[in-house]
Amino acid sequence: MPLPNDMKCIEISTPGTADALRVVQRPTPQPADNELVIKVSAAGVNRPDVLQRQGLYPPPSGASDIPGLEVAGEIVSVGNHESRWQVGQKICALLSGGGYAEYAVAHEDLCLPIPTPYTLIQAAAIPETFFTVWNNLFLHDTLKPGETLLIHGGSSGIGTTAIQLANSLDHRVFVTAGNDEKCRQCVQLGAESAINYHDQDFVSEIKTLTGGNGVDVILDIVGGDYVQRNIKVAAFRGRIISLAFLKGAKVELDLMPVMLKQLTLTGSTLRARPVSEKAAIARSLLDKVWPLLDNGIIAPVISTTFPLAQAADAHRLMESSEHIGKIVLTLN
Repeated sequence: MPLPNDMKCIEISTPGTADALRVVQRPTPQPADNELVIKVSAAGVNRPDVLQRQGLYPPPSGASDIPGLEVAGEIVSVGNHESRWQVGQKICALLSGGGYAEYAVAHEDLCLPIPTPYTLIQAAAIPETFFTVWNNLFLHDTLKPGETLLIHGGSSGIGTTAIQLANSLDHRVFVTAGNDEKCRQCVQLGAESAINYHDQDFVSEIKTLTGGNGVDVILDIVGGDYVQRNIKVAAFRGRIISLAFLKGAKVELDLMPVMLKQLTLTGSTLRARPVSEKAAIARSLLDKVWPLLDNGIIAPVISTTFPLAQAADAHRLMESSEHIGKIVLTLN
């Protein structure tokens, strides 16, 4: 069946507030070699989408300017090449852009089968956070067997994913979150302790929970004044991984504890990485994580779904930080 000439999608009319997102008609994308066209059933909403809308995170060269970094749906076209994928298969995929649309193009090596128990809506919430967490914590053995993990933003998509993966691999997991309900949900997902940062000082709480040792790895999406506090609460030779900066990227630091404790401060982005690097993450996920998903040991946490046309409302919810888990856009 031939693809339609045009499709509905969400365009960023001009950098700014959520009202900058509007429904438009654009030409349906065509696959290049090693690419697939997916008829999108659902698309995940992520913080990078909000940053792109604000004009702070432009798409990489050659990527679609339509927001959306992950989708699930049905393959409707395959590029002119031999492929392990076939038209009609249902998949989820990591994208460099273009997910907020009726049709999206994905590199075949960044596509994965739908885990057995899950719907397309659930599957659309998997790629971005699972690629990110797996790459930063487990693919390169950053979080080693027996080590402890502190996650800031435990109720976020990144947080709920990291809690489950680390817990399934027998790590002690601590999180911070913004209210008691979020803390309760994090504990249900496998966190040993959840700290309400409005009422408790996570530095003193973590020191108590670890007998004064601190934590081995910290996954941080907050930034700002958390950076110095992370240094304070990190264990000897601890690793601090920055994924986002909700409280700002510019801070003044006392680096003496970094030297004395031999700490590693690092950061990570996913979108602009070469396809070969992201494909390596996909292969590792399929080997190590997909069995956990297939058996229901871990699962994407869905907060709310919105129809594609209500992408602005999805962004408003994302910016409010009132959600727990992932926000997903749905298409008929």
